[in-house]
Amino acid sequence: MLIQENKWRAVRWGLDGKMIDFGKQKEVPTRDLVHELLDFVDDVLDELGSRKEVEHIHAILARGTSADEQLRIYRETNDLNAVVDRLVEQTMENVPVTTDFSIPKPMTSASTISK
Repeated sequence: MLIQENKWRAVRWGLDGKMIDFGKQKEVPTRDLVHELLDFVDDVLDELGSRKEVEHIHAILARGTSADEQLRIYRETNDLNAVVDRLVEQTMENVPVTTDFSIPKPMTSASTISK
């Protein structure tokens, strides 16, 4: 039941809320709890090949979530179109400039598989 409570808190308050730390048996800031969890798993990140993903989590903790930015833009502009425009910009930043949409030739054919 407490895990459900933490999930609800995460959805409702995001990184700026509080969660229940089961070890300490008290409420703590969500960011602190996430930092503690990331520190706990740090020694196995390279072995698991997850260092890049965890670095991205640290970046989100530092700058805020996409939802945080959307709310900020809306408060500054009072314009949902500005929010959508920023989402489009961010999406396009991650799209390769040159995209090869050709279908690669198969390395094997049905006749070579059956042999």
